[in-house]
Amino acid sequence: DAYERAEFGKELGSVIIMIDLVMGYTAIQSIAKWSRENSMILHLHRAGNSTYARQKTHGMNFRVICKWMRMAGVDHIHAGTVVGKLEGDPLMVKGFYTTLLATQSEINLP
Repeated sequence: DAYERAEFGKELGSVIIMIDLVMGYTAIQSIAKWSRENSMILHLHRAGNSTYARQKTHGMNFRVICKWMRMAGVDHIHAGTVVGKLEGDPLMVKGFYTTLLATQSEINLP
């Protein structure tokens, strides 16, 4: 279904397609490859990330997920806003964007 929807978007003249994090890492890499082959921008919505990012005892920081998704081939990530329903204060969200914009990490991320 993801490929059919992406093809439909391309036929309509779109230059970008959106996927959700919950589709899975293998599917994300596959659609990222399709996006490259079809000159499409790939946007990732973070739907579902809070199921593992908000757990304080065994969770995973969203910065790690951001880096994984960039390595998987995602072009653009919905990293949140400083106001609204998503988690985080302005400093936390700024940290997400800093992570996404960095070309390399000089330190281990939290």
